[in-house]
Amino acid sequence: MMTSEKPENMKPIPNRVAEVDAYMEKNVGLGVSFDLGVRRIRVLRKDVHLYYVNGLTDTEYIIEILDSLIHNKNAEILTTKVFDAVKELLVHQSVEEIKTMDELVDQVLSGLIVVVVDGKPIGLVVDVRSYPGRQPVEPDTEKVVRGSRDGFVENIIINTAITRRRIRDERLRFEMLHVGERSKTDISIGYIKDIADPDLIEIVRKELNNIDVDGITMADKTIEEFIVKQKYNPYPLVRYTERADVAATHLLEGHVLIYVDTSPSVIITPSTLFHHMQHAEEYRQAPAVGTLVRWVRFLGIFVSLYLLPIWLLFCLEPSLLPEKLEYIGPNDKTHIPIVIQIFISDIGIEFLRMAAVHTPTPLSTAMGLVAAVLIGQIAIDVGLFVPEVVLYASVATIGTFVTPSLELGVANKISRLVLLVLVALFKVPGLVIGITLYIIMLTNIKTLNTPYLWPLLPFQPKALSHIILRRPYPGTIERPSIVHPQDLYRQPRKSKG
Repeated sequence: MMTSEKPENMKPIPNRVAEVDAYMEKNVGLGVSFDLGVRRIRVLRKDVHLYYVNGLTDTEYIIEILDSLIHNKNAEILTTKVFDAVKELLVHQSVEEIKTMDELVDQVLSGLIVVVVDGKPIGLVVDVRSYPGRQPVEPDTEKVVRGSRDGFVENIIINTAITRRRIRDERLRFEMLHVGERSKTDISIGYIKDIADPDLIEIVRKELNNIDVDGITMADKTIEEFIVKQKYNPYPLVRYTERADVAATHLLEGHVLIYVDTSPSVIITPSTLFHHMQHAEEYRQAPAVGTLVRWVRFLGIFVSLYLLPIWLLFCLEPSLLPEKLEYIGPNDKTHIPIVIQIFISDIGIEFLRMAAVHTPTPLSTAMGLVAAVLIGQIAIDVGLFVPEVVLYASVATIGTFVTPSLELGVANKISRLVLLVLVALFKVPGLVIGITLYIIMLTNIKTLNTPYLWPLLPFQPKALSHIILRRPYPGTIERPSIVHPQDLYRQPRKSKG
C-alpha cells in the first residue's frame, strides 16, 4: 500500500479548472502523454473539464455522457447549481464524488473519467472502464473432460463477475485495495461474510496493507511472496486457480481469495499440501470414478518423488533386490556413473520442458517428436545412457506432469534431486535420512497459521477420509475445519423429532 504520500498529491481539488489542468500537465503528463486526454466544454455558461485515458475507457459511454451535457437546454438553472445539474446529467449508474487531486489522478489512470466543474472543488468519477483483454476461456493448466469452459482473465472486473455469477449470495464480499506506490494495482479480497473466519480475513487484509513497494508488475506472484514470506522454501504456500468453479467452491468452504488485476490466476488462502493434489476433474465424475482418478494421481506424485532415488539405491546395492526382481537393475555397463546419468536425464528433460514453453505452437509438435524419438534413442546407442535410466526418468517425469499443481511438481523435483544426492553419498542411510528430513520440513511449514500437512498432521481422521475418498456431495455436510468457518455446516441439519 502507499505509505509515503507526497504532500502535493493530498491537496484538495482547486476551485478553478485551469488550476486542475496545470496540475495535470505538471505532474501527470497531460499534453505530453498521447493517451492522456481532456475534453473541455461549457455547460450552462460554466467551464467543465472531463479527464480520461485512451484505451482504458469505453468511448461510447463518454460520447453519451458528453451528448447529455452539451445538449442540455435548461438555461434557467442558477450558476451556483450548475454542479448539481451536471451530476444529474451524468447518465451512468456509477457516479461518485472525490475531493483530492490524489484521488483524481488515481481514478483517471485506472480507466475511469473524472468531471470537474469550474467553481466547485469536487470531482465526479464515472466508471466507464473498458480494459483491453481476452474473453473467458478454459485454462490450459486446469482442463476437464466435462465442466465449464470459462476461466479467469486479466480483468479483475470480469473475474469477480463470473465468481458472483456462481454465488448469488448477498453476503459475498469483494473488498478493493490498491497496492504499489507507482503501479497502484487493484487487488480484491473475496470472501463470504458469515462463513469465512474474521481473523483470517484480517490477517490477509493486514498483510496486503503492509506491502510497501513501487509496483507489482508480476501481479499475484509478487503478492504471494509478500504475504507468506516463502523465501527459499520450494513448496507452494498458496494455491492458484484459473477456474471460476474452483474459486467458488473454496469460497463456500470458508477460504479467502485474493484477486489481482492483470492476472488470470486467483490466490486461495490458506492452503495445505493436499489442496495442491486435487483437481476439478475428480468432482466432475461419479464419486467412485473420482476416487480412482485421485488415487492414480497420488500414485503419480509418489512415483515422481521416490521412484528414481529407490531405483538408484537398488543399483548401488544390488543385494537389496530379491532374486525375482534382479531384472530391474541396469543390464548394461557404461563409463558414466548411474547417478550422473540420472542427473543429466533430469536436466535434459527440464531443457525440453522449457523449450516447449518457448517454442511457437506450429513447431512444438515437431520439437517434441525430435526430443522423444531421436535424442533418447541416440543417447542409448552411443552409450551415454543405459536404457533403464531413460525409462525411469521418463516415468518420474510423467508423475510430475500428473501433479495438478505446477508449483508442487517443481518442488517435488527439487526434493527428488536432493534425495538422489543423499542416496549416492550414503546409500540406505541417505534414503532414510532424506525421507525423514523431508517429512520434518513439511511438518514445520505453516501458511497463514495453517499446518501444511493437515489433516494428516495434526491427525483428523474424518477430514483425512475426504482426502483419500472423493465423497458424494450429499454426504459432505461439514466445511473443512482448517479454515475455522463461522458456519460449520453446508446443509441445514434436520431437526430431531
